[in-house]
Amino acid sequence: MQILSLRTRSIHAGESEPLAVPSVAPPLHMANSYLVDAGQSFSAEDLDDTSPLMYSRWANPTVAQLERRIAALEQTENAICFASGMSAITGLFTETLHTGDHLIMTDVGYAGALEYTHDILPQMGVQVTHVDTSDIRKIAAAVQPNTRLIHVETPCNPILRLTDIRAAAEVAHEAGALLSVDSTFASPLVTQPAELGANVVMHSLTKYLGGHGDALGGVLAGPRDVISSIRRGVGIHVGGILSPFNAWLILRGMATLALRMPAHSRSALQVAQFLSDHPHVSQVIYPGLSSHPQYDLANTQMAMGSGMIAFQVENLEAMAVQLQKRLKLISYAVSLGDVRSLVFHIATDAIMESSFRLAGEALDSYRRFAGDGIFRLSVGLESPDDLCADLDQALA
Repeated sequence: MQILSLRTRSIHAGESEPLAVPSVAPPLHMANSYLVDAGQSFSAEDLDDTSPLMYSRWANPTVAQLERRIAALEQTENAICFASGMSAITGLFTETLHTGDHLIMTDVGYAGALEYTHDILPQMGVQVTHVDTSDIRKIAAAVQPNTRLIHVETPCNPILRLTDIRAAAEVAHEAGALLSVDSTFASPLVTQPAELGANVVMHSLTKYLGGHGDALGGVLAGPRDVISSIRRGVGIHVGGILSPFNAWLILRGMATLALRMPAHSRSALQVAQFLSDHPHVSQVIYPGLSSHPQYDLANTQMAMGSGMIAFQVENLEAMAVQLQKRLKLISYAVSLGDVRSLVFHIATDAIMESSFRLAGEALDSYRRFAGDGIFRLSVGLESPDDLCADLDQALA
């Protein structure tokens, strides 16, 4: 059978199910329950992957189509969608980690995930070790007999530090643990974690896969047995399911993913080069620049640079106010992966206190990327020339 390209899969994957009305565009199924034959079990405990549709908290045709499409893009056997990226992360941790287990967790990444592993998982009896996963030796040194999961994020939020997925997978599998990779900053067009050995791939669908800043969602993609276990456990019983309407919006966004990501990446490279030469910018971190300390790994592991840039300036606090007031095309807002460009200031001291809580060598490592703080810039699909002009007048 012909193996379809990522570009084609992003449009057609998951459309194999027969439709009551044979429409070309994917339909939206908003029903909360479905007709079943008499004798069907009332309990979700009896469900398996072949069970008929009964109730949309358990399964929904629109959400299922999105899950099939993401699994096809990530080259995994299965996928499960959640109401948000945070719900996907907590679902993964809840299902795979139990009292007495050990998690090795990136020490820099999505703030909500770090806060959860600092404050909530330990209350459940799970031991957590936070490490700089860009150093494989530190991952290996953190392994314990009860290590069940190693979770990395690459490129990591917000400083775009990378983790060697293949090397991390070797450490995890030698220890009998799973490797999960938050690939939100990359998207399936940039990095294929499962191909490099990751067991589970996580995305915030809110970002590049949806791509239009109008729908929250999260996903885990991986082996059929792992995803089925998550679906039967937290997927059904915790209730953090993805709305069919959001799934439909994300499906529509994914149809252009293979066109958007090269455009994001080309524009981000041009903007990063512009910022590197700007007199008011002291440092630029972008995986597509040769100045990135892991540029060789980026070339090996990433098909393109993606659309995220981190940069430093002098007088950070004052410049944050200045950019918020002066920028005309670039929105001063959180989130990323939108067709619109977004920028936000992240002060080092503030995020250390609230989310990362690093000290000593770990804090020094972060500061080598971020100094006293960075601007995280998500480059959208506007003309890069216009974006550079907007930044130039705002930074002046």
